[in-house]
Amino acid sequence: MNLDLTGKTALVCGSTQGIGRASALELALLGANVVLMARNEEALQTTLTELDTSRGQQHHYSMADFGQPGSVSEGIKKLLTKTPVIHILINNTGGPAGGPLVEAQADAFIQTFHNHLLNNQALVQAVVPGMREAGYGRIINIISTSVKQPIVGLGVSNTIRGAVAQWAKTLSLELGRWGITVNNVLPGSTQTARIESLITARAQAANKSREEIRAQMESEIPIGRFATAEEVAAAVAFLCTPAAASISGINVPVDGGKTGGL
Repeated sequence: MNLDLTGKTALVCGSTQGIGRASALELALLGANVVLMARNEEALQTTLTELDTSRGQQHHYSMADFGQPGSVSEGIKKLLTKTPVIHILINNTGGPAGGPLVEAQADAFIQTFHNHLLNNQALVQAVVPGMREAGYGRIINIISTSVKQPIVGLGVSNTIRGAVAQWAKTLSLELGRWGITVNNVLPGSTQTARIESLITARAQAANKSREEIRAQMESEIPIGRFATAEEVAAAVAFLCTPAAASISGINVPVDGGKTGGL
């Protein structure tokens, strides 16, 4: 099985923490040159030092704030002047605040649509020409199992992430002829800062302890625990390899078997 990414360059968004960081580390271990993208320069510099360089990989970072209009477009424009070909794009952005859909304001939908879909679109438009020229491209969108089964209390997220999944499927139909695959990885409950904030919010809403909420959530997962960021990153990394060349246009849940649908 060919899992070698030597000579390939990967741009990993949201790569200073959680699943994004774990994905960057995993891609570097497979030989890729990694470009980190996030807004916190100190965290970017720290993560950069953690990336494997045993195969002579050259890593660097690009600053961008996914919550600010134009920041991502400007960041990728500057990056491509130095690194003209990006073979692998990992789209990864933190989700919006939770809450019932009926209480969500229009601004929340607009901001989330911008953060998740429009930023992804800007990045894809920037990197696809280089992928086409290279004859190799991997676009991985880290979304959520809500694409298959909406999560109660995450109304805005459910709505926009569904749109991102349809966007990605459409791209897979358009880009496959050039050796570019497009897939979605759908994390379930994963041990990250995001899950800790959700546990806290649910505990406060239900007037229960965080320990009670955690135990309840883990009891609903067939494997009996949350996934780790590294486990999600393993799925992300595999889909980036030459071995996954015929896998495109799919949603891959990494959720310990919790999602009810196939």
